[in-house]
Amino acid sequence: MQNEQQCDFVVVVCFLQDALQRIIATLANKNEELQNFIETLNHTLGRVQVNSTQVVSDLEEEFDTLYSILDEMKESMTNTIKQDTVRKSHELQNQLTQSTSALESAEELLEFANNALHITDEGDFTKAAKQIKDRVTMAPAFRLTLKPKATDNMTHLMVDFSQERPLLQGLKFLPVPRAPEIVLGDCLVIDNEVTVAWRMPAEDSKIDHYILEYRKTSHEGLPRVKDEQCWEVVDDVKSTEHTLQGLRFDTKFMNFRVRACNRAAAGDYSDPVTLETRAFNFGFDSTSSHLNLKVEDRSVEWDPQGGKGVDSKVKGKENKGSAHFTNLKNMSRSGTPSPKRTSVTRSPAPRGARDRFTGESYTVLGDTSMESGQHYWEVKPQKDCKSYSVGLAYRNLGKFEQLGKTNTSWCIHVNNWLQNSFAAKHNNKAKNLDVAAPDSIGVYCDFDRGQLSFYNAENKQLLHTFKVKFTQPVVPAFMCINTIYFHN
Repeated sequence: MQNEQQCDFVVVVCFLQDALQRIIATLANKNEELQNFIETLNHTLGRVQVNSTQVVSDLEEEFDTLYSILDEMKESMTNTIKQDTVRKSHELQNQLTQSTSALESAEELLEFANNALHITDEGDFTKAAKQIKDRVTMAPAFRLTLKPKATDNMTHLMVDFSQERPLLQGLKFLPVPRAPEIVLGDCLVIDNEVTVAWRMPAEDSKIDHYILEYRKTSHEGLPRVKDEQCWEVVDDVKSTEHTLQGLRFDTKFMNFRVRACNRAAAGDYSDPVTLETRAFNFGFDSTSSHLNLKVEDRSVEWDPQGGKGVDSKVKGKENKGSAHFTNLKNMSRSGTPSPKRTSVTRSPAPRGARDRFTGESYTVLGDTSMESGQHYWEVKPQKDCKSYSVGLAYRNLGKFEQLGKTNTSWCIHVNNWLQNSFAAKHNNKAKNLDVAAPDSIGVYCDFDRGQLSFYNAENKQLLHTFKVKFTQPVVPAFMCINTIYFHN
């Protein structure tokens, strides 16, 4: 009875410990989220002050420019008025001078004529009358135009800002586009390519282009202010979808955000999203390789002198495009899907395994095992590589066993010695493949579905598929008698 109570007590304690561990994990995650959020708020608060100062400076600059234009226009129009005033004054002054002179001449002639009326001598009167007549004919008073050459009206130089004033009074801040919304269901991560899709919350015909920004990160969830990576920018995106090509999935996640731009300004960023791009990273387990294989960084080479390149595990391979599908319906966009790795385990080979490959089994295994999920990597041999195999194996591959010759290994084998052959091998059975061996081979393992497929890495042509019910973790396996490279 006491033993049963003790067992029950142990079970309860274990249960409570598990529950407490889950609570601790939840609290730790929440604390991390809150810390990241606080950092974001502090960063945003600081940026508000910086950006506010900047836009005030820009506003002052714009108004100073406007003031300068108005001052220039005012000076130009004032000069026009002054010039017209000088012209009119000059013309009127000339008329005034001429008219004054004509008046003086006319007054003298008038006085002379009045005096002539009192002349009693007929001869003198006739002579005076003739002179008066001649002088009147030539008198300036009768030659002048008695109309001012200029008027005092200056209304033609007045300005009317009745149209411009409402425009100035209607000055507003630039109409910026609203923030786009990234559509997670239409985003696709596959084979070192990421397609990001977004939409506008409302139709906006004035949008000219979009700016897409992305960065790699090791953190899931919202982007972190103090992330080690900087944002990369793709400008002038004309559509609401963009595919980033030639990426290298060497981190677990990538952050994305996008903003819309019209011809005047750029709008706010969209809410950032984080997409999983977890790579299947593994190195070469040099302790598992044949003595005549030289294991170096990202390459394995046949060494007839029998020297090891390194005695410890060397990082060798990062996958070509191991990633999670965010939209399964678009899998046809690539012949070789490369979804996420859900479970891998690194476990060194037992001591003494260094010598278990002898004879013709020039094999090396990867140092990371796959226990579930989907994984993809690529293999590229040198041009002069005469013979090699690429595939999977259980870690307990026998001491004298070669790839494809046991029921615990699967591979495709390329032989370019005396006669060319290209075959899929398993359990000592070979199936010749009726295609030429490609320059690069892609390997795709879906552990849960029991699928191992090989592809032409250049055009995604399916070469062969094994249907397997895996009973234990598997590791990448390679065999060569020349140099073979494992690349991103």
